[in-house]
Amino acid sequence: MKILIKNVCIITMDSSHTGYNYGCIAVDGDVIVYIGEEEDMPRDFDAGKVIDGKGMLALPGFINAHTHSAMSIFRGYANDIPLMEWLSSRIWPMEDRLTPEDAYWLSMLSIAEMIMGGVTAFADMYMFMDQTAKAVDRSGIRAVLARGLQGPDPKSEQRLKENRCLWEEWNGHDGRIKVMVGPHAIYTCSRDYLESCMELARELGTGIHIHIAETRDEVEECRRKYGKTPVEYLEEIGLFKYHSLAAHCVHLTREDMDILSDNNVHVVHCPVSNLKLGSGVAQTAELLDKGVNVALGTDSASSNNNLSIMKEMNIAALLSKGINEDPTLLPARQVLKMATGNGAKALGWDEEIGSLEVGKKADIILLRQDGPHYHPAADPITHLVYSGHSSDVDTVIVNGNILMEGRQLTTIDLQEVYHKVGGIRTRLMGRIEIEQ
Repeated sequence: MKILIKNVCIITMDSSHTGYNYGCIAVDGDVIVYIGEEEDMPRDFDAGKVIDGKGMLALPGFINAHTHSAMSIFRGYANDIPLMEWLSSRIWPMEDRLTPEDAYWLSMLSIAEMIMGGVTAFADMYMFMDQTAKAVDRSGIRAVLARGLQGPDPKSEQRLKENRCLWEEWNGHDGRIKVMVGPHAIYTCSRDYLESCMELARELGTGIHIHIAETRDEVEECRRKYGKTPVEYLEEIGLFKYHSLAAHCVHLTREDMDILSDNNVHVVHCPVSNLKLGSGVAQTAELLDKGVNVALGTDSASSNNNLSIMKEMNIAALLSKGINEDPTLLPARQVLKMATGNGAKALGWDEEIGSLEVGKKADIILLRQDGPHYHPAADPITHLVYSGHSSDVDTVIVNGNILMEGRQLTTIDLQEVYHKVGGIRTRLMGRIEIEQ
């Protein structure tokens, strides 16, 4: 289908910072074929769908570079406890009760939330990932998927097989799905098992998605066990030879940061989850200064408790300024780049998405600017980062397909999703009792 978005304020996020106050975007199939002033658009472009963008802002879609979508069932379930206690005493035991069908509907819930918040692509690591892939396929969103891997234990080899099967069945599907290898972390994977994960990544020619240095305890345990920080240890075993998507990276030494930079490791900053779990605050500004590509992620709805990249942008900007007592750090445009172009680079997709440019995929979002929090008018990026809400997102286009228009999802039946998820919640946890 050919789509024309006209009369819209455009922020392309390209390398030249191109923008248009009253521009138009022409889409043919899954590709952007024109961006600019309406009077310069080719006259032979015959749009089958015209969207009037008056009063709206057009941007490349947001990218959530680290989450666990099927964990949406645990939103509000376990709160106000440290990460390892949260995992071992609350989350892991409950996860044993999840079924593949559960994972499909829980992924669909998270995908609906992400689309409604302007996310057009996400990176996910969890179990039952074939079901998440089916939800991605049906919903129309874009994703990089990895089977979460831990070992050795009785199921560790089976998990590796599932990651391989995920790649064989879904990698490259519809141009919207990529598959990585997903070793969970150094504290859940032995050296031999990490090397098995690396061998699988080598065979498949793909990247690795892993949690690194999320808590101070993780770093101290690694030092006791291996005499190195997690970053030093992973460099030593050769993991960073592969395209590496490193979630969190909260507790790093200066030497760690240099290693990440030298090895072109992509760091995913998850400020809200790190704050809620009391894990600490990543030194994002220093990482960026060292040339590290830093993207944004929400982590799961169970530790966040939502999947809003707009919220992550706001908190990321404020945190760096506050903890460093320097208001010049992470200005609004830089944070927006973390949510768009940097995210695309982290996912290995920057040739196709992350900015609005002719020839790139049509992953476009439109945000309304008519709310009180956008007035009086000022720099739209500043308002977006410091004042914006996910509910400002009006229209979402992925790969040239409209997934939401006028805040109405077109590929997901929300009421069906709510009904299915409610049934899963009752089966796993019983009926909700509200304390008065």
